[in-house]
Amino acid sequence: MEFKTIKIQLGESVAWVNLDRPEVRNALNPEMIHELTEAVAWLGSRDDIRVIVLKGNGKSFCAGADLAYMKAMAGFSYEENVADAEKLSKLFQTLYFCDKAIVTVVHGACVGGANGIVAASDIVIAGENTKFAFSEVRLGITPATISPFVVQKIGLTAAKELMLTGRRFSAEEAKAFRLVNVVVDEAGLVDMERQYLDHFMQASPEAVAECKRLLRLVDGSDDPMNPLYRQTSVIIANQRVSKAGQEGMEKFFKS
Repeated sequence: MEFKTIKIQLGESVAWVNLDRPEVRNALNPEMIHELTEAVAWLGSRDDIRVIVLKGNGKSFCAGADLAYMKAMAGFSYEENVADAEKLSKLFQTLYFCDKAIVTVVHGACVGGANGIVAASDIVIAGENTKFAFSEVRLGITPATISPFVVQKIGLTAAKELMLTGRRFSAEEAKAFRLVNVVVDEAGLVDMERQYLDHFMQASPEAVAECKRLLRLVDGSDDPMNPLYRQTSVIIANQRVSKAGQEGMEKFFKS
């Protein structure tokens, strides 16, 4: 498969997927969302792949939604916004329900929708200088499509703290909030990644897949047809076309 916004490197039992729009700090746009979804689904179906590692090329993992993409969304119809939001939700669902172990390594910035990728991953390694933010409320909208995965991972109390304020927070805070598993200095990211890969290489891939299904069952998040995914897409579509959403995004673009 060929991709324009991501790069894939296949190793022995491991696939590295790098977000590859460094000139815009790997900001999400429709093409990248589509390609990431397709890549994870493809790699998840391969018997020779046991672990998928997600990373970002350049100075940041992902700075959230692409500015041009956000400007375009402001002009979308309600129906177009629903369809667009469902595609983003589908990315997170594809990650969350993948039977392969997913290790995400973040650095630089992890903003907005990038935290949906983080929340849907199994293991998250963060560079100590990484800055995180759920910045949606500052745009007059909410982090709707990522919310099922974020709340499931960090709980309601932490989600309120981070989503309602929209504030920036550090990698150590992200660890304390259980959004990430481990924080290391930038030089230690590769070594920590290798340590986790070693763990997964010593485990049965069938058992890992079954354990992921088991954990979703016990947690109650095992339904890929959960109507909540559709509902959150509708919510963000309504917000984008609302007066507050339009005014918030217009203010952001002018700032």
